[in-house]
Amino acid sequence: MLNFVTNIYILLFLIVSYCTTTYTSNEKTTGYNLKKPDASFVLPDTLREISGLTVIDSITFACIQDENGILFIYNIVKNDIIKQYTFNINGDYEGISRVNNSMYILRSDGTLFEISNYLAPDLKLTSYVTGIPANNNEGLCYDPNNNRLLIACKGKIGKGPEYKNKRVIYGFDLTSKTLTKEPVFDFDLQKIKKFAIEKKVNLPTKTRKRKGQKIKEPFIKFRTSAIGIHPLTKKLYLLSASEHLFFIFNMNGDIEHIELLNSAIFNKAEGITFLENCDMLITNEGEDNKPTLLRFNYKK
Repeated sequence: MLNFVTNIYILLFLIVSYCTTTYTSNEKTTGYNLKKPDASFVLPDTLREISGLTVIDSITFACIQDENGILFIYNIVKNDIIKQYTFNINGDYEGISRVNNSMYILRSDGTLFEISNYLAPDLKLTSYVTGIPANNNEGLCYDPNNNRLLIACKGKIGKGPEYKNKRVIYGFDLTSKTLTKEPVFDFDLQKIKKFAIEKKVNLPTKTRKRKGQKIKEPFIKFRTSAIGIHPLTKKLYLLSASEHLFFIFNMNGDIEHIELLNSAIFNKAEGITFLENCDMLITNEGEDNKPTLLRFNYKK
């Protein structure tokens, strides 16, 4: 009986140790403790499929969900929707970004919708067929230093071996209202895997053969679900919801950080944005759980 109890304690210790080493706090690097939100809110069931958000002020953000063409205005203090506007027919809407008094909304096929003054009684809607080469696009954010929107392709932008390890983000110029001919960020999946190995990031691995030898390497698909530019550091923060991964890149496209997220906290992270004081907001779609809003205070 004593041995049985001892074994139970050892097993519990190993489980706790595993969880601790898997989800380590990297707040010195990221500015945030992603192990523990400073505030967590359960969102109304109307936002179960919340797929993007953008800050309006210190207590308010706008958001969309990926089934209906509805713009929601959400008050964090009241923890409730305070306004909502129908802007278009139902569709697969995946990203939203505020630029002054205009709201830009991304549909998964790459079409952008501009609500030129979302505060006006009658919404004025303009659509732009960007011609982005990917069929599935999810990340959208405003890049104020370059007066453009960034649009992240969720997967590959073409067929063939030359696209296998290529992941990209395009720019949409807000002066000409046109898409850049070439991606403004061009990520190499092999370089990201190499970075993960060098930094000993605890990620799932996959075994493959190389020159007759079996080699284990990090298993990363890099399927972008949300992007945002940090207001102070100007770094690009990126989420891959299906893999529960968090990335930081500099504006040259060089990777600086990868972190495995706890799926119990980040069940499906589809939205990211920053308040003026640099606090970070991340939203999770509900799926089999409740949709949530997580707030992470910035540790300077």
